[in-house]
Amino acid sequence: MADIFDLFKKIGSGGGSASGSVAWLIVGLGNPGAEYVRTRHNVGFCAVDALAKELGVKIDRAKYHALIAEATLEGQRVLLMKPQTFMNNSGQAVAEAANFYKLAPDHILVYSDDISLAPGRLRVRANGSAGGHNGLKSIIACTGSQDFPRIKIGVGQKPNPEYDLADWVLGKFPPADGDAVDARMGDLIAGTKAILKGDFDLAARSCNGK
Repeated sequence: MADIFDLFKKIGSGGGSASGSVAWLIVGLGNPGAEYVRTRHNVGFCAVDALAKELGVKIDRAKYHALIAEATLEGQRVLLMKPQTFMNNSGQAVAEAANFYKLAPDHILVYSDDISLAPGRLRVRANGSAGGHNGLKSIIACTGSQDFPRIKIGVGQKPNPEYDLADWVLGKFPPADGDAVDARMGDLIAGTKAILKGDFDLAARSCNGK
């Protein structure tokens, strides 16, 4: 069986150069595969899927080592992305698409999980370090910059210090926590629209304080 990345290369190839029409890359972080659906680490996938639903598109085209969809948001062409490289190599997909469209880091918006925030809490950041998140670390390493905006989505802290962190983030949400996250998708989308307009104060009011 051909390696999945060879398949992505074949599907995504086609020569030519970037059209320049895509102004923003919006990335939801997560892991591919049915076993990771509704896990804490995949909340970024859930968020970008919610945005895709709002925009009437499906993120189902394979390119840039990711599943992608194009849409228009706030009058700008955006590329929605779910990297298929697994979390720790998310930057490979992000950098590939950003390089193709010649996007500066400040036009790459990332949705990621955050264990320091309670389930359903959101936090907007215009830039910053990875804060221990391996997906963000990979994006910083592959793009050479930490100056990309992100919306962090709370998934809650592990129940005790001895609890394995990987087991926690790869565990599935209990119903109440999952509902708390789902209830904030409207605010996350409002924050996304504000970021695309360059209004981080409005984005923070939409997301951070609720």
